[in-house]
Amino acid sequence: MANISDLILQQVTKAAGNVQIPSNIQNTVLNGLSESVLGSLTQTAAKAGGIEQIKSLLTGATNPSASPVTALAGKLFTGNILSKLNLGSALSNSLSGLIPTVMGGLSNIIKDRDGDGDVDLNDILLSLQGGNGSGILGAATSILGGLFGKK
Repeated sequence: MANISDLILQQVTKAAGNVQIPSNIQNTVLNGLSESVLGSLTQTAAKAGGIEQIKSLLTGATNPSASPVTALAGKLFTGNILSKLNLGSALSNSLSGLIPTVMGGLSNIIKDRDGDGDVDLNDILLSLQGGNGSGILGAATSILGGLFGKK
């Protein structure tokens, strides 16, 4: 999961570039955003129909602002981070507004990596890995592809 975490943190850092975050809480906010996005993906994947929600979001079929995956990330971020920092409504709203941008950024990296003409779970995993399917994530790709009917 380190590669996925790194990718999410990159998107969070990129999205947060235009928001003035006080330096004493910047790491807390950026890590909180990253953990909320990863937590949302993880929790969504574990529930019935969750893989399809993630696929729909990451392939661009669902607008990030309208996705239940994005909504969950926002709820996690608000409950776990913003509620404890007391930043005021303007900054809190600006920071919460970054989540759809981060999710959109993740969807922009998803491509047809396996050359089968469509974007599917295998492509999502390959894109998040940033490689060719080798190693542990490659094995997971094969197993998950088989479970979800990937030929």
